[in-house]
Amino acid sequence: MSHEQTAESGSVSSQSEHAIASYKHSHDAPMQQTGVSTPLQRWAASASESQFNALAGAVGGFTSGVVTCPLDVIKTKLQAQGMHRVLQDGRHVGQPRMYNGLIGTASVIWREEGIRGMYRGLGPIVMGYLPTWAVWFTVYNKSKVWMAQYYDNTHLINFWSSIIAGGSSTIVTNPIWVIKTRLMSQSHSPARDHTADYMYPKPGNTPTSRPTLNHPWHYRSTLDAARKMYGSEGLVSFYSGLTPALLGLTHVAVQFPTYEFLKTKFTGQGMGEGHGEAHWFGILTASVLSKILASSATYPHEVIRTRLQTQRRPVAGEQILQGLGVSAANSDKSGSAVDSRRYKGIITTFRTILREEGWRAFYAGLGTNMMRAVPAATVTMLTYESVMRFLHRARLDGQRKLGGYGD
Repeated sequence: MSHEQTAESGSVSSQSEHAIASYKHSHDAPMQQTGVSTPLQRWAASASESQFNALAGAVGGFTSGVVTCPLDVIKTKLQAQGMHRVLQDGRHVGQPRMYNGLIGTASVIWREEGIRGMYRGLGPIVMGYLPTWAVWFTVYNKSKVWMAQYYDNTHLINFWSSIIAGGSSTIVTNPIWVIKTRLMSQSHSPARDHTADYMYPKPGNTPTSRPTLNHPWHYRSTLDAARKMYGSEGLVSFYSGLTPALLGLTHVAVQFPTYEFLKTKFTGQGMGEGHGEAHWFGILTASVLSKILASSATYPHEVIRTRLQTQRRPVAGEQILQGLGVSAANSDKSGSAVDSRRYKGIITTFRTILREEGWRAFYAGLGTNMMRAVPAATVTMLTYESVMRFLHRARLDGQRKLGGYGD
C-alpha cells in the first residue's frame, strides 16, 4: 500500500488536509478573499505540522507543570524517603518516616518550608516540560508519517512511534529531570540544619580535590544545582537514572496508543486533529482512562528511577548529607572517594528495595502519583488539543485572507 493510500485511509492522515476539507465544506465563502491578516495567521498559513506540534506540546507541558507542581513535590518526597539514612555511632540506621500520605506530606512541607517548598523544582519543571513535550509530539507525529510507508496496522504504528518519541525526549531532557528530582527531594528544617553543622564536620580542600558540598541544604536553585552537580560529581550525574527512565518508555507505549484508540472511538478524530465539532468530554475521558492504565502498569520503575536520581555520586572527603541518600564516604590510601552508594543499577536497586522495604515500596506514592499524573495528563492533552485546534483555525483564516488555501 502506498503512503498516499495509507494516509487517505485514515491511519495517519494529514491534519491540515482534514481541516481544510472541513472548512471548505462548512463555509460558502469563495476561496479568494482578502482581508487584514494577523501576524499569527500569516505564520500559521505557512507553518508545518511539526511546528504546530512543537508549539502545542510545549504549551501543554508548561501548563500542566505549573498546575501540578505541588503534587509532584509530594510524590517525589514519598518515593525518595525510604533511602534516607543518618550516621550514628559508626553505622547506618533508618530515619523515622517524615512523610505519610498526601495530606500528611503536604502538611510537613507547608509547616517547614511554606509555599516555596510546595513549588520546589518548578524551574526545572518549566524548563523540562517545554522541550519534553515539544520534542515528543513532534517526533511522534513525524514517526507515524514515516512508519505509514511500511506498515498498515494503526496500533503498531502508534506503539512504535510512541517508543521513538519517548526515547528522543528522555535522552534530551534527562539532565533537567535529575535536577528537578534533586531539588524536590531535599528537606529543609532549620533545626535539622543546625544539628547537621556539628554532626558532619567540614572536610578540608586540596588543590586536586573536587569542590565538596558541606551543607545539607545546598541546592538553592536550578542553576545552582546544575553548577554544583557538575563541579562535584561530573557530567555523568546529569544522566543518573537514565536506564530506568528509558524503561519508562513502556509507560508512553501504553498511554498514547490507548489515548489515540479511545479518542477515535469517542470523537471520531485522531490526536491533534482540529476540525469539525469539539468533543471535549471525549478527549477528557480518553486522557483519564489512558493515564490510569499506563500509570498502574508501569509505576515501579518510577520509584527505582527516583532512588537513582536522588542519590548523589561520592565526593572526596565528604560525610553523609542528610536527605540525599549518600552513605558516609570512605577514602582509600590515595585519598580518593570510595563509591559506597546503596543503589547501583536497576537490578541492585530493585533487590535492595525489596530486601529492606518489601514489595510495597515499589508502589510508594502511587495514590499521590495518580492524583498528580492524571490531572497533569488531562491538562496536557486538553491544552495540546485546544492549541492545535486554534492553530489550524488560524492557518485556514490566514490562507483565506492571503488569497487561497495553498497547495
